[in-house]
Amino acid sequence: MSHTRTDAGSSLDASRRARELDEAADGRVVDVLVVGLGATGAGVALDAAARGLDVVAVDAHDLAFGTSRWSSKLIHGGLRYLASAQFDVAHESAVERGVLMTRTAPHLVSAQPFVLPLTPLVSRAQASLAWAGLRAGDVLRLAARTPRQVLPAPRRLTATEARHLAPSVRPAGLRGGLLSWDGKVTDDARLVTALARTAAAHGARVLTRARALELTGAGARIRDELTGEEGEIRARAVINASGVWAGDLVEGIRIRPSRGTHLVLRSERLGALPAGLHIPIPGETNRFVLVLPQGDGRVYVGLTDEPVEGDIPDVPEVPETDIGFLLDVLGSALDTPVTRDEVVGAFAGLRPLLDTSGQDGRDGEAARTSDISRRHAVLTSPDGVTTIVGGKLTTYRRMAQDAVDAATAARGLPAAPSRTAALPLVGAASPARLRALPAPLRLVRRYGTEAEAVQALMTRDPALAEPVLPGHPVTRAELVWAARHEGALDESDLLDRRTRIGLVPGDRAEALGVARDVLAQAAAVRS
Repeated sequence: MSHTRTDAGSSLDASRRARELDEAADGRVVDVLVVGLGATGAGVALDAAARGLDVVAVDAHDLAFGTSRWSSKLIHGGLRYLASAQFDVAHESAVERGVLMTRTAPHLVSAQPFVLPLTPLVSRAQASLAWAGLRAGDVLRLAARTPRQVLPAPRRLTATEARHLAPSVRPAGLRGGLLSWDGKVTDDARLVTALARTAAAHGARVLTRARALELTGAGARIRDELTGEEGEIRARAVINASGVWAGDLVEGIRIRPSRGTHLVLRSERLGALPAGLHIPIPGETNRFVLVLPQGDGRVYVGLTDEPVEGDIPDVPEVPETDIGFLLDVLGSALDTPVTRDEVVGAFAGLRPLLDTSGQDGRDGEAARTSDISRRHAVLTSPDGVTTIVGGKLTTYRRMAQDAVDAATAARGLPAAPSRTAALPLVGAASPARLRALPAPLRLVRRYGTEAEAVQALMTRDPALAEPVLPGHPVTRAELVWAARHEGALDESDLLDRRTRIGLVPGDRAEALGVARDVLAQAAAVRS
C-alpha cells in the first residue's frame, strides 16, 4: 500500500515522469493500473490512490488529450436528462455538480448565468415548457442539497432585462427571457490536471506519453513514446478508462461516438456578455445551441450531436456542415448574424457512448446519438479488465468510484471506501479564503490557492508577467508553472491543454516561440 505524500508531492515534471516510469516497469506488481488520463482516468487514479492503493496511470499522449478538453466547460445539473425520463442520471449529475462547486473544486467550478431569449421563434408553449424545465432543474438542485447561494433560482426576465444580459440578441419582437444558472468549469483540461496532480500527491505514478500496446487482467505492455522503449507494467487490477478508444484495448467493447462541435469567436464580435445564452434549435423541443463567454477574450458556440463512423482520430476534424448549422441557429436570435470568416477557431470532441444496439430491443443504428443514454457503464472482460465508458465530464468522480469499486471487487483487492466526494483537489479552498488571496481573480479561478505561487514567479522575474501574445491574458509565468509543476512536456501540452491558446490557430502560431523558449529553459534547469 502506498503512503500519502504532502502537497509538494503533487508537482509533475519531466524528471518525475522518467523516474516513475522506470519504477512502474521494474517488475513490481502494483495494485491498480489505469489506462487513460482524461477526467475519468485521472479520477480513477485519484480514487484508487486516496483509498491507499498503489496506482500507476498511463496515457499515450497527455493529460486531457482526448474528449475531456473538448467539452462546453459546463458542469451540468442534469436538466436535459429529466426530459427523457433519465431521473437517476439527472439526480447523479446534480449531486456531482454540488460536490465540485462546494467541496472538491470551488476554485475551478462556479455558477454561470444563462438567458433563454423569448424571440418570435420561441412559441408561448415552448416558453412554458422551458420554464417548467428550469423549475424542475431547481428542484434537482434542492434534492442534491446544493445551497441557494451557490446556484441562484431561475426567474423570468422582462424584455429590458433580457436585452441588458444579452445585448447581442435581436430586439424586434423580444418578449423577455428566462434566466437560469448552472455550473461552469474555468477550463476542463485544468480540472483534469488538478485531478492528476491530486492523485500524484496521494502517491499515484502519473505517466503521460506511455502507450498501452496490449492490455490484460494482469497488466499491460507499455511503450515510452519519447524513447520508443517498451516494458511491462504488472498489476493486480487493470482499469480501462480510455474513452472513445476503449474498444481498441479490450475486445467486445462497442462505442458509438457522438461528435460535439464548438465554434470559437472573439468576444468583441458579440459585445458584452454578462450571461451565456440558450438558443432553441428550430424544430427541437429540448435542444439548444449555447453561447458561452470564456472571460479570456473568446466566446464558444456549441454544440452539435452527430454520430461518427469509422476509425477514431486522435484529434477530431470539424466539418463545415457543423459550422454552418451552429451559425444558422446563432443567426436565428442575434441582431447581426455571425459570418463564416468571423469564426477564428473550432473544436470537436467525441462522446464515448456505449453501443447497446440489439440489447434493448431497438435498432441501435437507427437511434440518434442524442437519444442514447448518458448513463455510464462498468464492464468486466473475461480476463478481468474493468472498462468504464459512457457518462460525461460532470459525473467523472462517480464513474471513477464505480470503476474502482468494480475492479477491486472483481480482483479480490482489499480497499477502503471511496473518499473523493470530500477530498479537495489541488488549489481548492473555501470561497472566503479564495477571495482573500493576494492574486488576480483570473489566476485564482485557474490555480486556486496556487495563484500566489504563480504570481510570485512574476514578482521575482517581471519578464514572466508579460502576456504570451498580445491581447490574450495568459502570461509567460503560467507556461513556466506548467512545465515545472503540471507535467507539460512539449509545446502542445503548454498551448493546447495547460492553457487554451491553441484553440485559435493564429494565436497558437504566434505563441509557439515563447513556448519553445520556456521548455528550453526548463530543460536547462534540470540538466
